[in-house]
Amino acid sequence: MKKNGTLNSEIDKVLADLGHTDQLVIADAGLPIPNGVKKIDLALALSDPPFQKVLDLLLAEMVIEEVTLADEIKTDNAEQLEQIKQKLPSKKINYVSHEEFKQLSKYAKAIIRTGEATPYSNIILQSGIIF
Repeated sequence: MKKNGTLNSEIDKVLADLGHTDQLVIADAGLPIPNGVKKIDLALALSDPPFQKVLDLLLAEMVIEEVTLADEIKTDNAEQLEQIKQKLPSKKINYVSHEEFKQLSKYAKAIIRTGEATPYSNIILQSGIIF
């Protein structure tokens, strides 16, 4: 049994398999999951687990090169955006429309669905390299 880090075997496997520029999505409870993309469903109930808890876990385990957010988060969920910026102060943030975000999620290695119930609480994490 693992002693530290993520204990979810599906998340652990996806993280171990990521290569440079591969993408992983953390999604709120409402983001549609495209056909053919692995869904890791953590949602237990509305708002549980929250987006930020899952983000914290992945930030501790993953090398992140840059992130992509829906442009709508700026006006419709500024609090969530501020928390993301505080946790990723030196990372490039790309903004796209929510519709484009949904299209980009088709290329993710996996989508981790949370119970988050606030608008536009979705992020694409692009894997970096450790050297």
